[in-house]
Amino acid sequence: MKTSIATVSISGELPDKLEAIARAGFDGVEIFENDFLAFDGSPRDVGRMVRDLGMEITLFQPFRDFEGMPEEFRARTFDRAERKFDVMQELGADLLLVCSNVSGVSLGGIDRAAADFRELGERAAKRGLRVGYEALAWGRHISDHRDAWEIVRRADHPSIGLILDSFHTLSRKIDTNSIRSIPKDKIFIVQLADAPLIDMDLLYWSRHFRNMPGEGDLRVAEFAAAVADTGYDGYLSLEIFNDQFRGGSTREIAADGHRSLIYLGDQVARREKATGLTVPPMPDRAVIGEVGFIEFATDEDDAAGLVDLLKTMGFKKTAVHRSKKVNVYQQGAIRLLVNTEDAGFASATQAIHGTSAYAVALAVDDAQAALSRAVALNAEPFSQAVAAGELDIPAIRGVGGGLIYLLDGKSDLGRFAEIDFVPVEEETGVRDAGLGRIDHLAQTVGYDEMLTWILFYTSIFATHKSPMVDIIDPAGVVRSQVIENDSGSFRLTMNGAENRRTLAGHFIAEKFGSAIQHIAFETDDIFATAAALEENGFRRLQISPNYYGDVEARFGLAPDLADRLRRENILYDRDEHGEYFQLYSETYGEGFFFEIVQRRAYRGYGAPNAIFRIAALKKLIRPEGMPQQ
Repeated sequence: MKTSIATVSISGELPDKLEAIARAGFDGVEIFENDFLAFDGSPRDVGRMVRDLGMEITLFQPFRDFEGMPEEFRARTFDRAERKFDVMQELGADLLLVCSNVSGVSLGGIDRAAADFRELGERAAKRGLRVGYEALAWGRHISDHRDAWEIVRRADHPSIGLILDSFHTLSRKIDTNSIRSIPKDKIFIVQLADAPLIDMDLLYWSRHFRNMPGEGDLRVAEFAAAVADTGYDGYLSLEIFNDQFRGGSTREIAADGHRSLIYLGDQVARREKATGLTVPPMPDRAVIGEVGFIEFATDEDDAAGLVDLLKTMGFKKTAVHRSKKVNVYQQGAIRLLVNTEDAGFASATQAIHGTSAYAVALAVDDAQAALSRAVALNAEPFSQAVAAGELDIPAIRGVGGGLIYLLDGKSDLGRFAEIDFVPVEEETGVRDAGLGRIDHLAQTVGYDEMLTWILFYTSIFATHKSPMVDIIDPAGVVRSQVIENDSGSFRLTMNGAENRRTLAGHFIAEKFGSAIQHIAFETDDIFATAAALEENGFRRLQISPNYYGDVEARFGLAPDLADRLRRENILYDRDEHGEYFQLYSETYGEGFFFEIVQRRAYRGYGAPNAIFRIAALKKLIRPEGMPQQ
């Protein structure tokens, strides 16, 4: 499979774009005309840069308002095309994109358009060039790839072919099966883009909200499979118009694009009937069984406060690492590691970010296979020296540069606790609080990072994403999206902060980047847990008493239940499946906190309660500019 991307898809000046595209691993690049026009160098300079970076120019685009023009405009249209051909020859590009006419003076008619393309094909052939025709979803007369194909078919010229674009087809809900009847040699290039499902004007949707395949809601894999079934084995190229990407990191967006194409190719290759678009084989997405452990990086001074908090939640020290300053605190199936090493990655993380939950271990079906897939999808592997006889646990870099360790039950990795750790005598004086497992993790990132990390998780692991929801903070809006597996054993909420005045934005600013902001533990009896927490001296988050009168009326709760919720500072929600109870810790550091939940068949995450929880948590955050105590 050959990969390409249009320069319009990423931010920066043209040389920066080309360098980032090559660095990301693309084989080719579409030169968007405005990027070329804004560049001071000659077409030959651009072509030389592309080739020196080991790529080829796959397309020069766009050429607009060509076919079906009235006679008084037609000659000028062909003159414009000849000028573009001059530029292409200097660039070293052999394919021009012509998009369907949107001019108000253009004339309809399949045969008229076909005649225009036949003549354009003759002119292109004399220069050794080709022309591809693309149906814009908002074209004046041609807005469907099936009609564009009919024009190409009737033009009947070897230098005239079709350009397929997933957005234009899928946004209009056109049957992708129609692609399978198009001869592969008449498909000159395939452009791909995804998008969230938004009910708005097609042109505005296209120009501002496209994203990488796998980041949106369109059936891009279905589209690509139909293309593959024609036997097409040419370039898959990204053409993305997105306001967020235009202001984002040039290198990161390019890397996301390449990952999205590799993931898409892998999806297509796994479909029975797909015959084209071959990609190097990689293991299937890793199936997550559970969260094996969460590790905190801290120092000796801060560790005492963190450990005291864990003990108030019923965690007891159960083991110590054989060679490192790492202690295990456990309750039920939950393992929390507290790392106070003064050297190595954890120490460096603590020095930069302060005490933080910097690493999570996921138990998967095959750790080495998961690592291989992650690396094939451009994830960064991580390793550091381990002592003799200890496990070298495979790992990749994740959100904020933190770590994702990979465990499995088919190797010694499943015995990491007994191989790397020594049990200690059980602590007394701490009451078990009935916490059984990790219900979910919440990672807070900048809003412009959300698509990156959603694609990261869903391409490497067998997970799916939920629709995005808005979490209202008194100081703004935080975008939230859930990534989870089918069994519910792995749940992750990804929260995107747009300004530093929100609780999420404050956390990012004070922690110098994205990270895990809260961990939710599950109990089978929230009220029994609350009693145990009280005995252990747990300091729970104080919720406004006004909340409880509303929740009693809204859900028709019995007064005694509402009173009990109020006394215990427990939040409540209900969906069509069941009930949800939430209890929170006070903040630790700059906005980190713990949550304890009870699910009674409930499938959500208590989003309606977020504004009340955030308001309460923000009262505990030090004002900006005030020193830490």
